[in-house]
Amino acid sequence: MKKWYLLSLIGRDQPGIVAKLSAGLCKKGCNLGDSSMARLGNNFAIMLTVHFNGSQKMLGEIIAPLADSLDLSQHLMEIEQGTHHIEPDVRINLFTEDRMGIIEDVTSSLAKAGLNILTLESNLNDTADSNTYYINIEGTVSNGITSLYEVLDQLSDEKNIRSQLIPINTHVA
Repeated sequence: MKKWYLLSLIGRDQPGIVAKLSAGLCKKGCNLGDSSMARLGNNFAIMLTVHFNGSQKMLGEIIAPLADSLDLSQHLMEIEQGTHHIEPDVRINLFTEDRMGIIEDVTSSLAKAGLNILTLESNLNDTADSNTYYINIEGTVSNGITSLYEVLDQLSDEKNIRSQLIPINTHVA
């Protein structure tokens, strides 16, 4: 019986990581499901679901030489399912001057307003003439969109965090 596994890999960014990893897994009978991959600083992080007809130990024995050849650290765990696509209701773009606690301020407030975060990406433009922190979030809404606008206004007033909320699902009120 095929099982689903969640694989995470992290290492120094280099050309060909995704191509070599996906080819190596495919050649050993692994089917890839959902994935998220991003460059973070000088590193590359991969999270992906793998459908495999075998044990976690057997899959680990396939992954180990691939990860070693790419100098990637790895973590593997069995999961219930590998695909579960959820369409986001909203996209929120935020920016502010960098300081400790921005992500906590934003995510705590949005969670209280009923936002379930599906993806969050952030980056710091740390140059001589800018110290701006950018956050891009997609999520689903459980308490209506009005509560999100209220929280974003509050974050602007109290924390000087500027934002843009873009409804993606036109049925969200």
